[in-house]
Amino acid sequence: MTRLAGSLGFFFCCSLLLMAAVAPAAEDNDQNITGLQLAQRVYDRPKGQDASARVVMSLQSEKSDPRLRLLYSYAKDKGTSQRWTLMRFMTPADIEGTGLLTRDSAGADSEQWLYLPALDRVRRISSSRRGGRFVGSDFFYEDLRDREVAKDEHTLIGKERIGDIECYQLESVPVDSDNSVYSRRVSWIHPELLIPLRIDYYTRGSDQAIKRMTARKIGKVQGYWTVYSSRMQNLKTGHTTHLDISQIVYDQSLPDNLFSHQALADDSAELAFRPQGS
Repeated sequence: MTRLAGSLGFFFCCSLLLMAAVAPAAEDNDQNITGLQLAQRVYDRPKGQDASARVVMSLQSEKSDPRLRLLYSYAKDKGTSQRWTLMRFMTPADIEGTGLLTRDSAGADSEQWLYLPALDRVRRISSSRRGGRFVGSDFFYEDLRDREVAKDEHTLIGKERIGDIECYQLESVPVDSDNSVYSRRVSWIHPELLIPLRIDYYTRGSDQAIKRMTARKIGKVQGYWTVYSSRMQNLKTGHTTHLDISQIVYDQSLPDNLFSHQALADDSAELAFRPQGS
């Protein structure tokens, strides 16, 4: 269930965090594909109707031991026009129960709400805070939102190898500069899986990337290509956030009420759908 970016970043919302798709082989692995066509294929590739995952988040600076967090994430596509995601932290104790609900609708701005157990209230995340760090990680709130293809201009700028895979290099620049905290993103797209293996993020006034997302492990679950492990790195400070899926289940027919304000504040609706795993 990953999209190009905006995303899960492409993994984190992917969104849900880290959902991936069944990706058909690229129809024309040739010189004629345009940036827009490639971006649309990444966005439109077949995917499950919903997914739930058990995820370990690891935050680490260059001079400290990693801080581990356990969370569950859920995602559901409502046709082609809506995507809902819910994330819930279980550990450590200081963020236990914290949740984030994201609702993406075609042609509209994403809506996000944060539940803070200490305050026992749901708070809306305004668009002006899209560049804020999510629970101290290297992900911005914007990275957890879906991003439609039409919101950016996409240019195929070349090909470059990542390991032994020759990837498409795709540059995406916001049509409306006020619509994103980023001035551009450059993605390295696997030519067959149509999964970004790396994304570099840039901000205004700098020709140096500020962050880099990399896919570290990819495998199949229930026939779906899934990013098992990814890393977001702040290229200025060296701080990193690792995401590792320990268990994931697709197509459970997640109920709509799992993605409501009530469920955000009360996790009882999630219990039957939480994957188990080590």
